[in-house]
Amino acid sequence: MQYSILYEAINDPGFPPGYYYAHIPSLDLTTHGRGIDGAKAAAQELIQVWIETKRGHGEKVPVESESFFSRIEVDDALFGA
Repeated sequence: MQYSILYEAINDPGFPPGYYYAHIPSLDLTTHGRGIDGAKAAAQELIQVWIETKRGHGEKVPVESESFFSRIEVDDALFGA
């Protein structure tokens, strides 16, 4: 099985610099790790545990069929002065 992961730099003072979120949209899961490689490793581990838990409870595991990613720009004026 393959799942898409979206990485996003964490800009939160509670995290040291260099940490990233790893979002797995088709499973509605998010984790984090140091750098892209750390976030990817955390996502891999989370997905494996999540699938084992779902199967252990006799639940279906969603399979991602297709994934797309896009960005849009929002006018700064919408956020006020």
